[in-house]
Amino acid sequence: MNSLFTVIVLSFLLTCAIATCLSRNLLVTVIIFMAYSLLMSIMWILLQSPDLAITEAAVGAGVTSVLFFITLKKIHAIKPEEEEDHHESK
Repeated sequence: MNSLFTVIVLSFLLTCAIATCLSRNLLVTVIIFMAYSLLMSIMWILLQSPDLAITEAAVGAGVTSVLFFITLKKIHAIKPEEEEDHHESK
């Protein structure tokens, strides 16, 4: 049972890694990267390394994703909803 769960997590990790490379939308790429980090923290738990799992979840999925979102906002890759609605109505 445990090895089946490990194979499932590894397949999702591989899928997330490939999807991150192939995605053209930066916002989607950051969200997939966040999912990859959460899956990697599950993998660290399966490898009986809870300290690395906590670090991966906090830094990988937490802090790094927030920094990516802030960066996307600053370079105007994420537009406010008001601007999107305004451009769609024209």
